[in-house]
Amino acid sequence: MSKKSGGILPFRFQDNHLEVLLVHPGGPLWAGKDEGAWSISKGLFEESESPLDAAKREFKEETGFEVDGVFIELGRIKQPSGKIVFVWAVEKDLDERRIVSNKFMLEWPRRSGIMREFPEIDRADWFEIESARKKI
Repeated sequence: MSKKSGGILPFRFQDNHLEVLLVHPGGPLWAGKDEGAWSISKGLFEESESPLDAAKREFKEETGFEVDGVFIELGRIKQPSGKIVFVWAVEKDLDERRIVSNKFMLEWPRRSGIMREFPEIDRADWFEIESARKKI
């Protein structure tokens, strides 16, 4: 069975330009990566959980923000890994500097036996659509 994930894409209008909020993964594997590394806030869900409820939960865990409003279903996409991602957009102007992410444990450096804690998301930023396409 394919893994399924739910995600939220906040958007806003700045000076009549559409911007979307993308997040950058934390941890040492992503530290020096930019273009192609950004994503929407998303996470896995179980069959008993609705995709939108999972997306809201994951957004809160990864950013520290509760998200509400009118959710616009953008559809789903199948990633090369086979995971299916369900995505909703919501108009929400959030302060990207106030992101507070949950953390995960990782052995780092590899095969060192040292477990370290890293944020799941190390930063977020607003991008106009063309820039977002390059970042994601």
